[in-house]
Amino acid sequence: MRHNTAGAPEPTFSTAWPGASLVSFTLVSDEDVVSAISHLPVKSSAADLLPVSVMKLVTEEIALFLTELYNRSMSAGHFPVAFKEAFITPALKKPRLEVTNVQSYRPISNLPVVSKLLERIVARQLNSYLTSSNLLQSFQSSFRPGHSTETAVLWVLLDLLVAVDGGDVAALVLLDLSAAFDTVGDSILCKRLQLTFGLDGQVLAWFSS
Repeated sequence: MRHNTAGAPEPTFSTAWPGASLVSFTLVSDEDVVSAISHLPVKSSAADLLPVSVMKLVTEEIALFLTELYNRSMSAGHFPVAFKEAFITPALKKPRLEVTNVQSYRPISNLPVVSKLLERIVARQLNSYLTSSNLLQSFQSSFRPGHSTETAVLWVLLDLLVAVDGGDVAALVLLDLSAAFDTVGDSILCKRLQLTFGLDGQVLAWFSS
């Protein structure tokens, strides 16, 4: 994908509303971290020295240290390298694929729980900003409360029915990219975060990291 589009012009982006900007994170408190730990699912990665079940038992003892670590990460605009180390488990994409072919598998990355906990804290702040600034597409159905595949299907079905009722011809074109996330260039993603969603400063540096 990247090879075939190497000579293509730079993409253009819509810009965020005037005044919509997120340049720094809100530092979290011990209570925020305690709450985040309590909502963690009880499953662990092989990278975890401390299983989630045990972490929940000693939450009060470790919250102070995690709070300091997370606040330093967000203030510095830097995601710790150790938090990126993952155990990779190959999973068969579809049951009918050839099990001896390496291309039949997709990698499942299991990150340390302290890494996923930081991501949850940042995601909560990001979602709050995007929602309050009205920067999310009204028809985006994924990763939003009250939105799901059902709402996505209902919107598509509504458009088709309205077109047919109006005497028009309706057609649905679906595009499925192989390894879709791998087709997104880091520089393009960061530029869109900056221009379309108003992320800058420490926040943009953190996501770039």
